[in-house]
Amino acid sequence: MNDILNISAYKFVPLPDATELRTQLQALTLDLGLKGTILLAEEGINLFLAAPAEAVRALVAHLHADARFADIVPKESWSAQQPFRKMLVKVKPEIIRMNHPTIRPAEGRAPAVPAATVKRWLDQGHDDEGRPVVTLDTRNDFEVDQGTFDNAIDWRISKFSEFPQAVLDHRAELAGKTVVSFCTGGIRCEKAAIFMQEAGLDHVYQLEGGILKYFEETGGAHYHGNCFVFDERRGVDADLSALKR
Repeated sequence: MNDILNISAYKFVPLPDATELRTQLQALTLDLGLKGTILLAEEGINLFLAAPAEAVRALVAHLHADARFADIVPKESWSAQQPFRKMLVKVKPEIIRMNHPTIRPAEGRAPAVPAATVKRWLDQGHDDEGRPVVTLDTRNDFEVDQGTFDNAIDWRISKFSEFPQAVLDHRAELAGKTVVSFCTGGIRCEKAAIFMQEAGLDHVYQLEGGILKYFEETGGAHYHGNCFVFDERRGVDADLSALKR
């Protein structure tokens, strides 16, 4: 019986009180019996949590009571077993490491495109202006190997901090095309799309909600394989269920 609720969410928002938040959330998550990871930084919050639904929803309600997190809408999936071994709440320099401190999504994100529009563009082979569409996988090579969009661009990076140099090395190949960047849940593309814009690419979008939202809204059309996730499930199918072992 799939009675463990798994959620993932993030938000880029200034958190000068990240250290105080860590203490508060550490106590609350332990009290609720949650397991997973919450990352806090001056730039925002990133979380992956799992527990029976009542406990998870209590944590989300607590976050929503803070005006800075009121609009967070977690992505949900279900599993028969707890996919995390422990609960960690950490303060880090970045919630997703890129090593480019001037890239600050909280000050204005790059354009996002919903899953249904991406599917339609891929169905027809071009965007609504007739421009060729390419999908760009911003994830690490081992994640891509488990599954990705058909004909996606994959630069075989081993960590996200390599992405900026890869953009500069391959920028000419993307010129004149509509580039849809994507990742698991959207957080990497918040920075990736901004960097590509600043590198001079004119038609760059991020897939809203990442692969997980795309699975939820389209059933995985134009995607082959599974989506790697950083917990003991190791991956989910297009129906957002854990892989069978």
